[in-house]
Amino acid sequence: MRPQYVFPVNLLAKLRIDGFLLGLFAAMAIGVLLPARGDAGEAVETATKVAIAVLFLLYGTRLEPREALEGLKHWRLHTTVLAATFVLFPLLGLAMKVLVPSVLTDELYTGMLYLCLLPSTVQSSIAFTSIARGNVAAAVVSASASNLLGIFLTPLLVTLLMTTTGAATVSANSVLEIVVQLLLPFLAGQLLRSKLHRVLSHTTLTKVVDRGSVYLVVYAAFSAGMAEHIWTGMKVTNVLAVIAVSVVLLAVVLGITAGVARLLKFDRADRIVIIFCGSKKSLATGLPMATVLFAGHPVGLIVLPLMIFHQIQLITCAMLAGRWGRQADAEAAEVDLAVARG
Repeated sequence: MRPQYVFPVNLLAKLRIDGFLLGLFAAMAIGVLLPARGDAGEAVETATKVAIAVLFLLYGTRLEPREALEGLKHWRLHTTVLAATFVLFPLLGLAMKVLVPSVLTDELYTGMLYLCLLPSTVQSSIAFTSIARGNVAAAVVSASASNLLGIFLTPLLVTLLMTTTGAATVSANSVLEIVVQLLLPFLAGQLLRSKLHRVLSHTTLTKVVDRGSVYLVVYAAFSAGMAEHIWTGMKVTNVLAVIAVSVVLLAVVLGITAGVARLLKFDRADRIVIIFCGSKKSLATGLPMATVLFAGHPVGLIVLPLMIFHQIQLITCAMLAGRWGRQADAEAAEVDLAVARG
């Protein structure tokens, strides 16, 4: 009898360890231990821009035009998600100013405020909505709309709320660079949907591009941080403070979005969309935007709160999605059993 070997992926699944999180931590560690300098640093920067463009091209191909038109009928749902993303979060970000300097340093507060101005995620919002048995079509439209609007709203919010700190610089050129890097690939994906159908049917390929581009951006941010020597003054207590503030921030937003969704009498499937799309922030959008909006500043330190918040939101929402999905399956099984007996 042949011995059975457990592949690392299966082992991670049994231990309930997310491989994506491990990949992010590995990218951080490699960026710290083996930073790219000189010509290598420029090559990494170019590769990062290409990877992000490919990622947003994939995002564009995932949005079915018919779904988008159908999703416009759910304007109350999408308005609620956008309000959570671009109104509730920024207000909470401004309120966190009271934590400086007792809990957060000025640089880390800048990072916390910046993450509050970003659009929602696309991939994980859709995935968690599907796992929880929510309205997947609405999640696709809502998350995509959040990212498209975020290309313009995030620089606008940064201009209104952050330029007074001197950390951010928003100009017509910076907005144009963001549009070229994020919006044009998305539109290209929409135009090439039919031609890329066969390629997109290979989920492994899209998953590799999706995650690989984020890994590359994380590595580039931490590598640049090492080159700029911004980590030398970072204390463990500062990191723990960001973790604690991120946990509280996510808990508050999850509670408010769940409460508002019930108050507005959305059904279960739509409430799940509001909770998941309205409570998360996009790492894939936030990192390349930061390199443009905070050019000349320690970008690695500014995006550190975003990366920490991203891990926390993935872990928390994965647990919620799994629990709600099991509840939905159990309720469906009870209904089927009752029908069979009836």
